[in-house]
Amino acid sequence: MNAGAYGGEIADVLESVTYLDEKGNMTTAPAGNLGLGYRCSLFQEKPWVILSAAFRLRKGQGWEIKALMEDNMQKREEKQPLHLPSAGSAFKRPTGAFAGALIEQCGLRGARVGNAQVSEKHCGFIVNLGGATCADILALARLVTETVHKKTGYLLEKEIRVVDSETGRA
Repeated sequence: MNAGAYGGEIADVLESVTYLDEKGNMTTAPAGNLGLGYRCSLFQEKPWVILSAAFRLRKGQGWEIKALMEDNMQKREEKQPLHLPSAGSAFKRPTGAFAGALIEQCGLRGARVGNAQVSEKHCGFIVNLGGATCADILALARLVTETVHKKTGYLLEKEIRVVDSETGRA
């Protein structure tokens, strides 16, 4: 979804993906057939499960790669609540705005439902303070979505996908 945040896009190095479709068929498809774009792919439209992926990496100097990895990690640690469990960025970026900024603008930093909380560090994340249930997280996401829409007119879309354990559908 957002793997291009720090220095490149996954689509730039992805060669193919092997997935299981809704009928149980295993398929390997080249990256060019996956509808890859900014925070989107064919996998968001289909009830398929990615089993593996093949990448073509570029050669580089070990010290340069290590420095880039350390720099990327430092940026993530500065901006994201990596010390708490979360499903990553909870909302997609709406056209013309940033979800985290809208959530903060609406006074929702630190808002809680049970032990699910809008991150104090980055409002685009919903974190689990310990023992939060799926229902808590979804209720908080709904509160955030409704509040932001009411106060700003922006309708946030969840970036996280919830799979029904009974049907296996998102």
